This record gives sequence, C-alpha cells and structure tokens, in this order.
Amino acid sequence: MNFVDKAQVDIEAGRGGNGCVSFRHEKYIDHGGPDGGDGGRGGSVIFVASNNENTLASFRYKKSLKAEDGEPGSRRRQHGKSASDLIITVPSGTTIVDEAGNELADLVNNGDRAVIAKGGDGGFGNAHFVSSVRQAPKFAEKGEPGEKLTVNLELKIIADVGLVGLPNAGKSTFLSVVSAARPEIADYPFTTLTPNLGVADVGNGPSLLIADIPGLIEGAAQGKGLGDEFLRHIERTLVIIHLIDAYVDDVVKAYQTIERELRSYRVDLSERPQVVVLNKVEGLDADMINDLTAQLKSVVPNSNDIMAISAKSSQGVGELLKHVAKLVNIARKARDEVAKSEDVGIPVLTLDDDGSSFKVSKEADVFVVNGKKIEKFALRSDPRSEPAIRRLKDIMRKMGIEHELARQGAVAGSVVSIGDILKFTL
Repeated sequence: MNFVDKAQVDIEAGRGGNGCVSFRHEKYIDHGGPDGGDGGRGGSVIFVASNNENTLASFRYKKSLKAEDGEPGSRRRQHGKSASDLIITVPSGTTIVDEAGNELADLVNNGDRAVIAKGGDGGFGNAHFVSSVRQAPKFAEKGEPGEKLTVNLELKIIADVGLVGLPNAGKSTFLSVVSAARPEIADYPFTTLTPNLGVADVGNGPSLLIADIPGLIEGAAQGKGLGDEFLRHIERTLVIIHLIDAYVDDVVKAYQTIERELRSYRVDLSERPQVVVLNKVEGLDADMINDLTAQLKSVVPNSNDIMAISAKSSQGVGELLKHVAKLVNIARKARDEVAKSEDVGIPVLTLDDDGSSFKVSKEADVFVVNGKKIEKFALRSDPRSEPAIRRLKDIMRKMGIEHELARQGAVAGSVVSIGDILKFTL
C-alpha cells in the first residue's frame, strides 16, 4: 500500500428519527390518548487512532463518510432505534482540521478517539407533549440533522528521532544499519520519496523509533521540492539527527541550509535537541575529520553534539545511538513534566451558556431570530404543522423572544425567520 499522509474527506453524521403522531385505537378503549413514540438518535462519526494503521491511503477512494440515520418513532409509544456510530480508524499521529484551519482533534496515541460529527437527536413523539392544558397534541418533532463538514486529515509520524539532511547524506543507509528497516538505497539523490520508520536497540535501555525524512533542499519550508510535505513528520520527534555528507564541498553551508529550513518551518524545529553528524568518514584520516569538525564547531551551538560516523561501516554508530538515547530520555522527562503541569492548572470559573441567548434583527421586511436554543427547536418543528408552529411560538414567548420582536416593531402578520431554517407569520 502506498504511503499517503494527507487526505480530505466529507463526513456527515446521521439524522435523528422523526417523532410519531399517533392516538390509541384499541377495541374496548374509548377516547384513546396520544401514544406516538420518539425518534432514535442519528449515528455520530468518531475517529479513533490505531497503531495498526500507518497510512491514510484508504481515504484516497473513500471521500465521503456518512453515519446511519435514527429510526422514526411509531405508535404505542415505541421509540425508534438509535443508529450505530460510524467508527473511522486512522493512524496514530493523525490531526483532523476543518476547512477554516481549526484543529478539531489530534489523535496521538493508540486508542485516542474524538467525535468529529455529532448525530442529530431524535424528535419527540406526540405522547411526549401531553399536559393538563394539552390533552391531545396533534404534532410531533422532526429529527435533527446530523453535523456535516469537510475535514482535512494530516498524518505526522510519531518517532523519538528524526533524520534530516541534504539529499544523499546517507540517512537511508544509517536507518538500514541501526534497524530492520529496508529503505531504498542508491548513490544518487532523492531515492527516498516517503518517510521510513525503523526501531533501533540501544544496549539495555529502551529502543528508539527513528524516522528517515526524505532529503531536504533550500526553500523546503516554503514548499520547494517535497520538503514542506515531509517537515511535518518531524514536528513530533524529540531529537533530530542532522546528517552531513563529509564529502560535500562546504560542510558549514550544508549545515546552515538545513538549519535555515528547520527554523523557517511553521514550527521552529531548530529548537529541538539536535546532533550534527558527519557521515561517510570511513575514507578520511583523523586530521581531515578533525578539520571538518572544527569547521562545524564555528556554527553549531553545542560542540558536544557534533559527531563523526560511517553508517556504511558502522564506525561510531554505537556511540551516536547512546548519545542520542540520553537526549531522548531528557526530552521525554521534560515533555512529561510539561504535560503534568498542564493537567494541574488553576480552575477558571465561568458562567455556563445554556444556549438561551438570542439576537433579533430586521432584514428588509423579515424579522430574523438567531440563537442556539431557538434554532434547535426550529429544526425539530414541522413548518407544515400548525400545532407545531403554535408550540414554537409558545417557546418564543417563554424565552422572551416575542417581547423583543414587539419591541422592534413586529405585529400580528409580521414575517419571522428562525435563522435560515423556517419562516412563519406572527
């Protein structure tokens, strides 16, 4: 299966079932009362992270996802069956963003789940509306529509260590030596076109998950080449290994080119702990290695994080892994401390918004009412049913909307619109 790390998909939760209008008609029972049942809830669309998935390729041909609708209510107070939720499995590390760029969920760990589109509630049947003043209600509610939206899925590989460098720096060779991964290797640039993962064992300590990011070029952070697509995959890495080919004309320029791209990315990746590694030194003598190292020391902030290796011959690879493992351990502890401090915060007391607030405005000859609660009632009201509209007017009176309409000049016969859901006359 091809590696796919971005996808766009339309999702729609299920509509709630309509309530039922029914009256008992049974032998030997005179004047049977209302017995219409409620509609069932529509299914929600839920995304779940799984370590068993490693690509978004399944969404290439599955562009639309819809949960089932709830069943309508029926006579004898029988409630409609609620629909099952639609569970969508995505790789751990998937971020879900709406079309406006708002992050809806960041599913980092195996089992993380998020309701992205909520199913509509079922409408009440007429049996629900019996009261001392309303003995035989002849209306029921419609089921609410489910939420509907377009989302963008972005996979960011979760790894302890990210390998970066110019094309042909030896990243794939390094990964193949320290792990069981078998990326494509050749003596020409851009042989790696998709990120590769490998697990490296480091003595008796915990293993390291290493991501090999395809070669970067100048301007990658602005989208040049494929760099911008791949830099996202090291956003979650704790430590970066920056490999430099010892045979390039200018090791300092090679270092600065990649460093500039890390710094220019939307998240400043240059602030991550980083080990700068001269690779392919198997053909160089000690003086040549020392000279190249000295050049790098003039620009690398921490000279202790400059090392020389030969991935091909494994020279210095063990020492590098031990050093990186120490940095990863420090970064893990720092990350856990931050997470712990965020969990224990000072509680902020706020007034709960129950959705009862509303706004009345006049557009041409129509009085427009907007508000979360009243729009919810409007969605559930059948505009073709006079009793349902009378009930909606009763709700508006109790909420104070009728008073505000009168204050703004509405009179009997005025046209009122609840959002863009339905219109009626006072």
